Amino acid sequence: MLLDDFDYVLPPERIAQHPLPARDASRMLVLERESGRFRDDRFVNLPALLRGDELVVMNNARVIPARLFAHREGKRARIEVLLVRHLHDDEWEALVRPGRKVGTGERLRFDGEELQAEVVGRGLYGLRQLRFFGVSNVLAAIERAGHVPLPPYIRRTDEPADRERYQTVFATQPGAVAAPTAGLHFTPRTLAEIRSRGAEMCEITLEVGLGTFQPVHVADLDQHVMHSEAYEIPPSAAEALARARRSGRPILAIGTTVVRALEDAAQKAVTRGDPPHEVAAGRATAEILIRPGHRFALVDQLLTNFHLPRSTLLVLVAAFAGREAVLSAYRHAVAEGYRFYSYGDCMLIV
Repeated sequence: MLLDDFDYVLPPERIAQHPLPARDASRMLVLERESGRFRDDRFVNLPALLRGDELVVMNNARVIPARLFAHREGKRARIEVLLVRHLHDDEWEALVRPGRKVGTGERLRFDGEELQAEVVGRGLYGLRQLRFFGVSNVLAAIERAGHVPLPPYIRRTDEPADRERYQTVFATQPGAVAAPTAGLHFTPRTLAEIRSRGAEMCEITLEVGLGTFQPVHVADLDQHVMHSEAYEIPPSAAEALARARRSGRPILAIGTTVVRALEDAAQKAVTRGDPPHEVAAGRATAEILIRPGHRFALVDQLLTNFHLPRSTLLVLVAAFAGREAVLSAYRHAVAEGYRFYSYGDCMLIV
């Protein structure tokens, strides 16, 4: 399966650089999976479009300010550190730039804090393994010293407002280094309206890492190694998923991160010899690459933002709704002036 099959042309001016003044003011392209037909709508109308018996699954991961600046011990040059994934205790995987000379055993001191880190390992694509020390609460020090890790296609420095807007209103579990962006459109009013329609809601946590957005470095997707991401399904969510599937109610995933967690959990259930909807509660690690041909076991509907060309996220959406239908919808969105990517508009696939 070739990566070139998941490409489209996007003018740079279509990439949203700031969020809209109101979270729920985004446009929403509605795509029908079976027919491939699509129509223009508004996110604010989402509750009215629901049947009323859906199970709506959201990712409550909270973004930490994962971009930090430091100096190498005894050096004056400034180093940028972008946390990618929490490993265990006070150890993180991170991108270090410029990193060519930052070797194992080297120590970094972070701006404005007693926080320090030692490089304890190296990985592919410039990754380093850092062990933080020097403070009693590492996560609190990162919160103070860090900057919002806006994606590189947002070509500006982070602003104070990003601390709130690059975060969903239901974010409670810290650890993500990128936002589950489909959730950024929701407001407390939207959530209340969905509940008033009769839909059930539950939350899971997938600690969104940069692996989700990591460029694909191979021409053949069969050769791509997907970065792993930790997720947790609470017992209440596992029970809600099983009830919804047994009763034939549709499961609406808010974002590709939810899709990845649910489909990985379903795959693990089948491996155990259980039905796919009998997902195990607790923590697990997703390494699944969802591509065309994948049989979706749990997700029936998807709310998602627009994704980069030649990305694993676009491949996932194409697997869910069909490559030709998705690319046709994307071309329409480009022509109609939709706003793309993290702070952009969204697509509802039903």
